[in-house]
Amino acid sequence: MNCTHEIRYQSLFNEGQYLVFPCDAEGHVPLDSLCKQALENYLYARAVVGREFAYPYVVPDLRQRDRLT
Repeated sequence: MNCTHEIRYQSLFNEGQYLVFPCDAEGHVPLDSLCKQALENYLYARAVVGREFAYPYVVPDLRQRDRLT
């Protein structure tokens, strides 16, 4: 999977705090490549959308762009 983007889950209670995971342009996260802690965080964030985290959004991974230039 080509992870050129990030999916971000913003905390509803702590402004400026996010959980961020690599993904493709459509928001698909390569679950098999996440470490155990990241996988647990990702599954937790998905489970509590609307209660602890806002709906996620996908943005380009600027670190990927910087590596290409």
